[in-house]
Amino acid sequence: MNDKTRLARLTASLVVACQLVVLGPGLTHASVPEPSNANPTTASDLHAQTVQRARTIQQNSIGYLIQNQRPDGTWTSPQEPPAITALVLRALVRDSTPQAHAKPIQRGFAALLADQRMDGGVYRDLLATYNTAIALSTMSAANDPAFAPHIERAVAYLRAMQWTVETRPEFQGDNETNTGQQVVTGIEDPFYGGWGYGGRSRGAGRPDLSNAQVAIEALHDAGIRSDDPAMQRALTFLQRQQNWSETNDQPWASNDGGFVYGPSDDRSGESFAGEATAPDGSRILRSYGSMTYAGLKSYLYAGLAKDDPRVKAAWNWIADNFTFDENPGIGSIRPEQRRWGLYYYFHTASRALNLYDEPIINTPEGPRDWRVALLNSLEKLQQPNGSFVGESKWMENNPTLVTSYVAIALADIIQDLQQHPVKP
Repeated sequence: MNDKTRLARLTASLVVACQLVVLGPGLTHASVPEPSNANPTTASDLHAQTVQRARTIQQNSIGYLIQNQRPDGTWTSPQEPPAITALVLRALVRDSTPQAHAKPIQRGFAALLADQRMDGGVYRDLLATYNTAIALSTMSAANDPAFAPHIERAVAYLRAMQWTVETRPEFQGDNETNTGQQVVTGIEDPFYGGWGYGGRSRGAGRPDLSNAQVAIEALHDAGIRSDDPAMQRALTFLQRQQNWSETNDQPWASNDGGFVYGPSDDRSGESFAGEATAPDGSRILRSYGSMTYAGLKSYLYAGLAKDDPRVKAAWNWIADNFTFDENPGIGSIRPEQRRWGLYYYFHTASRALNLYDEPIINTPEGPRDWRVALLNSLEKLQQPNGSFVGESKWMENNPTLVTSYVAIALADIIQDLQQHPVKP
């Protein structure tokens, strides 16, 4: 069976009748019931209104994304990574009415799969791990048997990109001056068990928690068990990115429970939240929000339970620093950085909190429902055309990218609301 036939099957499985409502120029979304009470007085009214709020933001986002699909089926220029198209597709297949988007989904997957290489990776030249991992999670979310061969090849590629004593997960090319210079000698190496961009973006392919967390999520989404050797190697890497000296053997580790970015090229550790000096004069790295949610989520995928001290420490950091007004911690030294990676933070936090399965977080200001708190922030940030846009750091001034982050976050909110109704 060729790819064209497989994609036709996806279309056939998604096409069912769906009545659409036009909201205005550039905005289209699936019909949803009006809230039963604009000023809810009962728990059921409050829950219904919260679900309605989430669906409205989600469908306005989806409407923007569909209207901005390119003629070639992608959502990217030739210079942009295919992961952006993969993120849009994941938003569409996780929407509450994916059947309404069958044609854009078919065209998008045709374009995405065209970027899968012979080695199984889904990328063009840069960011091989990141792109492949996001594409793999998206193919898994589509839940289409026709994608099984593509998923299998992508899983094999990610396995080969993990830093171990056997592998050399660096980008291969005639002009690569760093290829072959980074080698992991054993489990004691801070690189061990991690994933990097693939060797061309920064340094000689060093791993970091951002790449590792999308790779771990992708393997999980593809059905890889927590006791798989790749997941257990990842666990070793994860605990070395946490400010928890009980299990982190790196000299920079403190004990606030949060996470940092990675070991850095020279293995001295790095954090985009910066550094600090401990009372004893030692150098410590500051924790921040997006990486702490990434670490929590990855711990759970790697099989740790909620009562594990490492998980509890991460959860305590989240509770103590809970906010959706900024990416907490990243602006500790430079307040102008506080919204760096804000939409990545929303995307990562919503997946982690949905997975953790506790809708109420006991913060220093009192109990907070994370679903409601995130909706409050998203309602303020959505543009009239349904899009979102952030700061230029990490491409968050690209409305397609960040609107996809939000649409996926909303899918996690809605899923969690279905499991845990909002309470007054």
